[in-house]
Amino acid sequence: MTRPFDICIRGAGIVGRTLALHLAGKQLRVALTAPGLTTAQPSATTPAEADVRAYALNQTSRQLLESVRCWPGVQDATPVLGMQVHGDDGGQVAFDASEQGTEALNWIVDVPALEARLADAVRFQPLIEVFDTPQAATLTVVCEGRASSTREELGAQWDVTPYGQWALATRVQCAQAHAQVARQWFSQGEILAFLPLGGPQGNLCAVVWSVSPERAQTLQTTTDDDFCRQLEEASHGTLGAITLTSGRKVWPLQQALARRWSGRAAQGTWVLAGDAAHNVHPLAGQGLNLGLADVAELVRVLDSRPYWRSVDDARLLRQYERARKADFAVIGQAGDALQQLFAHPHPALQALRNWGMNRFEQSGPLKQWVARRAMGTLTLTRTPPSRKHHP
Repeated sequence: MTRPFDICIRGAGIVGRTLALHLAGKQLRVALTAPGLTTAQPSATTPAEADVRAYALNQTSRQLLESVRCWPGVQDATPVLGMQVHGDDGGQVAFDASEQGTEALNWIVDVPALEARLADAVRFQPLIEVFDTPQAATLTVVCEGRASSTREELGAQWDVTPYGQWALATRVQCAQAHAQVARQWFSQGEILAFLPLGGPQGNLCAVVWSVSPERAQTLQTTTDDDFCRQLEEASHGTLGAITLTSGRKVWPLQQALARRWSGRAAQGTWVLAGDAAHNVHPLAGQGLNLGLADVAELVRVLDSRPYWRSVDDARLLRQYERARKADFAVIGQAGDALQQLFAHPHPALQALRNWGMNRFEQSGPLKQWVARRAMGTLTLTRTPPSRKHHP
């Protein structure tokens, strides 16, 4: 007789697949579900349809993915050696990997490449079975993203604060090499980021531009030449002439947090993870890092449980929820405060925030602490003790 599933994970994105691999590695039987996942066939895509997402992943996230052999090669995970942040009136902050004594501040990871590696690993893990529909299991983990229908079905309240901004994402080729430097510009309420792609010697960048909804739609539909001209102007020509290499995707930005991350319903015991539990502004590059930290903590809590506790034990799940909400309170609120500060058009605030950036640049220990916190080196995943089994 087939052993029942211990875990059903709803959602097969990066967070869902990473969680499935780690739980299967702890000898738990996992059902991984997403509509159409088992029947989807590879197909040709046009540049406009291609996935343009890229994420900044820190050291902790890298370790988590390396432990299941899913970290991409150097061409798809570009090490960031420097970071330059420019204010809208002379403010400037710079970070350097060598000053932090580390090989990289973070890595800019190509999403399609990472998802392909995770999909291959799932395919060869015998304790993971893939389904189109949810399966009965002792515990359901919801990893469906911010528009999760399961979260709504479960009645988990979802507090959303819209930013009044949309993100535009695309990819470009620059006349000059990116030199493994991530660049960000704050200007008149807009936030533009150039993230290095294509390996250490590359000149490709992932672009994330946070602008008003109206401007996002205009930028999405304008001609390629006009878009590149505006992008060169907003980036002050730092990397020279720019050529568009992909389509342009837009989506509304928000900060959101589920009031409860775990509970019991008619379907059984459930817990939230990733964007189904929280959303943040992309300006600090911490969205996926938060989701992967959810994975690390949930795996730690479940693997270290006493032999007599089930994976759906409410006390364990509340422990996970408290730990992750505490982390979100630091990272999410810091990003929110920065967005609110730089979105405000008042001249007095403009002068104050640029003065603050320059003071922060000279702050020494504070700047180093912030850098280490963003890199994940202050919150490295704890190694869980082996679960105690009944003699």
